[in-house]
Amino acid sequence: MDQSQEPEDYYPDRACSLLSDPALYINRELSWIRFNQHVLDEAKDPTHPLLERIKFLAIFANNLDEFFMVRVSGLHHQLAEGVLKLPPDGLTTMEQLERINNDLVPLLKEQTRVWSEEIIPALQKAGIIIHSRLTLDGTKRKQLRRFFFREIFPVLTPLAFDKSHPFPFISNLALNLAIILKRPGSQEELFARIKIPNTLFPRLIELPADPDGKDISGRQEFIFLEDLIADNLDLLFPGMEIVAAYPFRVTRDADIEIEEDEADDLLSAVEQSISKRWIGTPVRIEIAEDMMPAIVDMMGAKLAKYPHMFYRVRGPVGLADLFCMMNIDRPDLKDTPYAPSVPDRLERDPDIFHAIKQRDIILFHPYESFQPVIKFLEAAAHDPDVLAIKMTLYRTGTNSPIVQALLDAREHGKAVSVLVELKARFDEENNIGWARALERAGAHVVFGIMGLKVHAKLCLVVRKEKSGIVRYVHMSSGNYNAVTAKIYTDIGLFTTNEEIASDVSHLFNVLTGYSQFSAYHHLLVAPGGIKKGITRLIEQEIERQKEHGDGRIIFKLNALQDAGIIRTLYRASQEGVKIHLQVRGICCLRPGIEGISDNITVTTIVGRFLEHTRIYYFHNGGDPLVLMGSSDLMPRNLKRRIEVLYPVLDPGIRDEIINTILPVHLHDTVKTRILQADGSYVRISKESGERMQAQEWLIENRGVWNRNLVKETVR
Repeated sequence: MDQSQEPEDYYPDRACSLLSDPALYINRELSWIRFNQHVLDEAKDPTHPLLERIKFLAIFANNLDEFFMVRVSGLHHQLAEGVLKLPPDGLTTMEQLERINNDLVPLLKEQTRVWSEEIIPALQKAGIIIHSRLTLDGTKRKQLRRFFFREIFPVLTPLAFDKSHPFPFISNLALNLAIILKRPGSQEELFARIKIPNTLFPRLIELPADPDGKDISGRQEFIFLEDLIADNLDLLFPGMEIVAAYPFRVTRDADIEIEEDEADDLLSAVEQSISKRWIGTPVRIEIAEDMMPAIVDMMGAKLAKYPHMFYRVRGPVGLADLFCMMNIDRPDLKDTPYAPSVPDRLERDPDIFHAIKQRDIILFHPYESFQPVIKFLEAAAHDPDVLAIKMTLYRTGTNSPIVQALLDAREHGKAVSVLVELKARFDEENNIGWARALERAGAHVVFGIMGLKVHAKLCLVVRKEKSGIVRYVHMSSGNYNAVTAKIYTDIGLFTTNEEIASDVSHLFNVLTGYSQFSAYHHLLVAPGGIKKGITRLIEQEIERQKEHGDGRIIFKLNALQDAGIIRTLYRASQEGVKIHLQVRGICCLRPGIEGISDNITVTTIVGRFLEHTRIYYFHNGGDPLVLMGSSDLMPRNLKRRIEVLYPVLDPGIRDEIINTILPVHLHDTVKTRILQADGSYVRISKESGERMQAQEWLIENRGVWNRNLVKETVR
């Protein structure tokens, strides 16, 4: 695809130099930290069931792991390479690293406080006890010691560090114990390291029941794996005095660089690169709060290039492992399960192709089931009238029913073409496996595109019918992943619209061949088309505002970072266009600045589900235009990815999005936070009116938009 379609910094009015003032932009990394703070806030919210609060703590920690592996490592690269180019907010690389550290330290303290002062006591009240070494009685300690010696001891390998033993390699995200020992009668302190095998054993070890195998109290008791090991170090170092043991963890640069130009093919390039992920340069060192200065100095000399890399933790290190607590069988401590709905038309009509052909269908996950998407592909795989299936796969997960349907399609002689994006970060190995399985089955597999990531979510089924060839299209904001479809909010669309189907066909030819097609009827395609298209539509609202005073824009998306689009939104605000942006995560635009952005409101929702939907609404003088699809408004989406936004052409579906789905989110009074000009967020006042929680409402009223469409069809 020709990336030259989009200039490096395209925006129409280059005279607006004042709108390039760094004071008008929020730093990308600091904005992301605010989003993760919202996740931590959910862990503090007592209205969530207890184990769900722990899940939010784990998400907060896991998000930070990826942030350091990718974003902070990128800043370290910039420092090493002497990169001088500043982001729109004007912060230098070192200033960003220092601000990241300053902003994270209080959040990490709050994370530990929530765990120790809120979660642990609440667990105890619920009959779930998390022991430390100090709270184990003699009987339990003996039981655990027998378990340790039988199960864990054989796996452990203590590694000494002295003149004859080099400092051991510390792998990425591995949990470790740094141990100080002394020989009998000696004052010399020795150092050893033990890697905690938390990939082989649960991070939380459940204590045995009483000797008869019964616990009449109904309690469940656990101890952290590292605490169990630390309590039995004498078995690993017999005859030595154990002075101290401190948990620590190293985070390394895991943002692999794929040398595409130097490899024979993209598959080889990705395979060669992912093996380096776990040996990258250290970017963060998490240590116990009370770790002895001598050990810190020694670790700093071996691992830390900058002082800001150390983060002291009072409590368990690596709380992302708390996801394991969701395996505890306590439904009373989890969200109430619900059954996602299926549109009535798909329930009544066993022929999914007939249902789609009658009228476009939207599916809003997780409120509506992902099963119709699977059924669509399974039907295509077995239908004798289906000739071909074309699809993009970004993150499909393990045991994917989607991939299985594609494999079945090959068994039934269908022509199957799949673009598998090998460069989907942290899913590379999984995607390589699926790509090879599809290739072995005889599918035409494209292993991504050199220089670009394919992030568009598209499926095209070609079917021979009495009237001729009919193309069925599914497009979505979300991945073809049956697991994440239960926890991410995404909207997908089924259609047989001939012009959209033609656009999708042409785009697949671009992805799989040498086509340079760009004259799409309806699709906005990045790189090139989305930024120009969104900018043009904002400009149209500006002109409409000048002439009629009714300019209005609503964007619901994950991230807004692109400086050119932000400048255009600022110009729209200056002209009086009313703009509401609901941005889940990163937002670099500052709302509420007098004369610049005082017509812009920015809100965010963080709740039970991860808000992942992208909807772009333009009032368009009363003939609204709604776009949906895979793209956020970030430079990476607009310049370095193949993304798609598509218009909602069915007027009934468009009206349901405008009149139901968008208002429900914009009027949330429980989970909404409002972005301030200084980059902080405030919650809506509890006295501001009737309680409205968008995700809760959508669960209770799931599928109402499709039911309304059925009523409209009946009328």
